[in-house]
Amino acid sequence: MSSDNIEQELGALKDAVSIALEHAAKLGTTGAEVAISKQQGLSVSTRLKEVETVEFNKDGALGITLFRGNCKGSSSTSDLSPDAIARAVKAADDIAKFTSEDSYNGLADADLMATDIKDLDLYHPQSLSPAELESLAVQAETAALDSDSRITNSDGASANAHVAMKVYGNSHGFLNGYASSRYSLSCVVIGEQDGQMQRDYDYSVARKFSDLWTPQRVGEKAAEKTLSRLGGRKIATTQLPVLLAPDIATGLMGHLVGAISGSSLYRKSSFLQDSLHSQIFPDWFTIAEQPHLLGGLASTYYDSEGVATQDRNIIDQGILSSYLLTSYSARKLNMTNTGHAGGIYNWTLSDTGQSFAELIKQMGTGLIVTEVMGQGVNAVTGDYSRGAAGFYVESGVIQYPVEEITIAGNLKDMYRNMVAVSHDRDLRSSIRTGGILLESMKIAGS
Repeated sequence: MSSDNIEQELGALKDAVSIALEHAAKLGTTGAEVAISKQQGLSVSTRLKEVETVEFNKDGALGITLFRGNCKGSSSTSDLSPDAIARAVKAADDIAKFTSEDSYNGLADADLMATDIKDLDLYHPQSLSPAELESLAVQAETAALDSDSRITNSDGASANAHVAMKVYGNSHGFLNGYASSRYSLSCVVIGEQDGQMQRDYDYSVARKFSDLWTPQRVGEKAAEKTLSRLGGRKIATTQLPVLLAPDIATGLMGHLVGAISGSSLYRKSSFLQDSLHSQIFPDWFTIAEQPHLLGGLASTYYDSEGVATQDRNIIDQGILSSYLLTSYSARKLNMTNTGHAGGIYNWTLSDTGQSFAELIKQMGTGLIVTEVMGQGVNAVTGDYSRGAAGFYVESGVIQYPVEEITIAGNLKDMYRNMVAVSHDRDLRSSIRTGGILLESMKIAGS
């Protein structure tokens, strides 16, 4: 979709939001907010170089939330005609009249609305046909299958191209929208050796199609990871240093997101309850949130309530310096809204200067974890116990792959006892980190 077409489409969506807000005002509501999201995409998946599915999607909806005092009502419609919008607003108002009051309900404060909104370079349209996406997926599978005779099967490859538009407005007078694009390519393959089979995958994701990894790289990396797992064995139950691969380290920090989110805090269901301004990581460690990175996968000038986002250190020299609060959770906690309705924005973890390979040597004897399984994390206590796979390391050298083990600890201890973070970050998610070396964890094996 061209830039001109996008501007026209965004203009039409803004008009629909304005119509909804006008209807809400005429009904005498005390506040209203309206959001529209529209997505369009094409996905092609293959298996053993043959097309399995071709999916085209085009959908979207308008959602309205309005308030009568402290009573709240919500409704939605996928029909953006004026009559349908009017009916949706009336339905939300009818619901508000019958809901219980909640003194913490309401729009975010007007003085928090974003005003200086610039282009974040999120939209890079690329016209791609099903045949072109099929070719990418087949090339990835081919690269993997041709890389080694031990790669005996494929669990499929997938190529995807999606564009989206989001518009948000509220009765403070805030109205803005933007377009974004996202492309991805993934491949999963199966390897076999001495009667044992293993599978693994790799993927690439980017705002610009030209920034995707080549299909050859995706396929070869998927094959390399699969082959490295062949010959896996258990190790004896022990306690060892643990080096988390970057994508697993991302998950470790994901538990921090949940623990410092307002909804967990006001429900008193967080292991970091009452930890603001406390030292919870080593003093060399910082997490910088950067919402305005050009082309970032999680970049935006405002959250889903219109509140301006800003650069901030979530962790500053090991100290928890910010919770993640929406208007509702901030009021519940008697704190200031941090503009986190809708998630986090490009967290970049500080590093200690070493590469991942150098951290393996530094660890000496220990365990590299490349996969975790199961849901064994208690958000209230921080207790952590998950199935894992990876590699046993001795004298700084990988000895053999490890499988069917469990790693256990407590997230508070794991955070506080981080030894190092590698500089070679994985940039494929909203949490941008290298590998994380932990002082030690309990390993349950044979």
